[in-house]
Amino acid sequence: MSGRGRIGLTGDVMLGRTVDERQRHRPPEAVWGTALDRLRGLDGLIVNLECCLSTRGERWTRTYRPFHFRGDPGRAIPALDAAGVDCCALANNHVLDFGEVALEDTLDHLDAAGIAHAGAGRDVDAALAPARAAIGGLDVAVVSFTDNTPEYAATEDAPGTAHVEIDVGNDDTRDRVAEALSRAREPAPDLLVASLHWGPNMVEEPPPAFEAFGRWLVDRGVDLVHGHSAHVFHGVEVYDGAPILYDAGDFVDDYAVDPDLRNDRSFLFEVRTDADAAIEEVRLLPTEIRDCRVHEARGDAARWCRERMRERSEPFGTEFERDGEGLVVAV
Repeated sequence: MSGRGRIGLTGDVMLGRTVDERQRHRPPEAVWGTALDRLRGLDGLIVNLECCLSTRGERWTRTYRPFHFRGDPGRAIPALDAAGVDCCALANNHVLDFGEVALEDTLDHLDAAGIAHAGAGRDVDAALAPARAAIGGLDVAVVSFTDNTPEYAATEDAPGTAHVEIDVGNDDTRDRVAEALSRAREPAPDLLVASLHWGPNMVEEPPPAFEAFGRWLVDRGVDLVHGHSAHVFHGVEVYDGAPILYDAGDFVDDYAVDPDLRNDRSFLFEVRTDADAAIEEVRLLPTEIRDCRVHEARGDAARWCRERMRERSEPFGTEFERDGEGLVVAV
């Protein structure tokens, strides 16, 4: 398949804790707030699912974990379905917060709902397997990796995440990622996405190693790099015709808000492809989290998002056009 498409990408979608409590008393689609119509108008949606989906399991205690995120699948799956989520990146530092049984439940619930997923599995081979999704007229392949929480890494005989070191000089990383990309190309997709949960929290820019890794992925055929983890959005780079979203920030959660970094503000990133399935532009719609819902940001909040995005993207030479409350970058 090939052709025009409008694919949305978001940062962290955390449907546990207070978000889950609020969802007990409101319709499934309520978590998407005023962004719901925009999400439903897309051809497809890829998110980082920052929690497990289960009613089982015990909190991870083998190593110190300050936070544990688990959403009730009876509420979370209808919410994901209401927004039209096609694929969840699972390579992150929360899918094993309630142990192996909760991770396996997450996989089963997503499979039953027809939502593709990548980055975690019942063993390392499954964790490295690409997701495939038909989005509009496009065949999209997604691979997902994380450098967070090495104790959550899948092994040959234990569930977990697709864990790698973000270092292009690391032989194991190159081999593991190259294997995953090779699998994702069989058969050749229209669009190959690498979704990365990388780096520390509450930082405003990627380190040089991440820049090198993102470009290395593009050099190996990745069409779009989808970064997340910092809870703060980073700049956008267009490298050799491929957008690198270094960090998409937070999309919906219940986290405490830093008054300077404003981790409650980010964007819905909308990637548009042309008739030949090539990415032609990325549209950035400012968003803001309120009352455990995501909303389209307006006025001062949207202005803040635009100004920070321009500042954080300037080192990459990225130039944006204004589009209403949002921004557009040509590819």
